[in-house]
Amino acid sequence: MNRQAAERRGRRGEAIAAWWLRLHGWRIVATRVRTPRGEVDLVARRGATLAFVEVKARASEAELALAIDRHRLVRVAQAAEILVPRFARPGDAIRIDVILVRPRAWPQHIANAWHG
Repeated sequence: MNRQAAERRGRRGEAIAAWWLRLHGWRIVATRVRTPRGEVDLVARRGATLAFVEVKARASEAELALAIDRHRLVRVAQAAEILVPRFARPGDAIRIDVILVRPRAWPQHIANAWHG
């Protein structure tokens, strides 16, 4: 897959993940937030919970199984550390979530995926 196609798939996956979160009562606070340590795909809030969400879109379940690893989650966690002062409120529960998106299946939301 070329770079442009991968970018389109990633953006589509992020849109689907945002839709999924909204359906489950989350408010999308920010999308594609870049920091010197990495990018966070979605920042979402539901009540006093603030989630920094990594979205992975792949063509198959097998590809999704390989899409998230410790290295990627460390980068998201490092970026989230930088962003917490910008988005968090006093008393918020902060977490790193992952949403896996593939064709012809409901998105899979892994809450609190990082226990760094």
